[in-house]
Amino acid sequence: MSTSLLPDFINENYEVHEWRHACAILQSDFPNEFENLTSLLTSFRLLKSDILTAGGRKSPISANIDTYLYERGWIEKSFETSIIIDTVSLDSPTHKIDCFKNGIALEIEWNNKDPFFDRDLNNFRLLHELRAISVGIIITRATHLQDIFNKLGKKNSYGSSTTHMDKLVPRVQGGGGGGCPILAFGIKDSLYVEDI
Repeated sequence: MSTSLLPDFINENYEVHEWRHACAILQSDFPNEFENLTSLLTSFRLLKSDILTAGGRKSPISANIDTYLYERGWIEKSFETSIIIDTVSLDSPTHKIDCFKNGIALEIEWNNKDPFFDRDLNNFRLLHELRAISVGIIITRATHLQDIFNKLGKKNSYGSSTTHMDKLVPRVQGGGGGGCPILAFGIKDSLYVEDI
């Protein structure tokens, strides 16, 4: 899928999926965040050296995306939420958002176990229902990148049960994000650069 609201470069180099007019909402109501997102996706390259570097807590790929957005005013964000029944307050914790700015939540799922998508979508659903976010964005990888990982000897690190677009789309189509507008980008092999 592609959308005419995105630059051609993004439609050509990412697998794009949109639900509930997320792109139109971003472009019309959040132009600065939309510009941050499109400039990030246009400048991003998937470097061989980053794939081969052990990530530890966070892969260099995720760290590069985070850094780009943090330099533009995005933050890692936790929300304190609770439900009040009569006079009793019950904590209703949500998961921390990787990158947040002005009601836009962005998660990077580069190489986690695929149930992380369930966590992200449930978080988007709840935060949207509470009017804390307007749009949820997920950046992951296109499934066909597995061919590159196999050639680089990283087959065991990037398996079929890790986060990639074929694991995300059915979850969103099945209602995992509830009524939250969602925009998902899968990094394609056309962005791969053999820098070493």
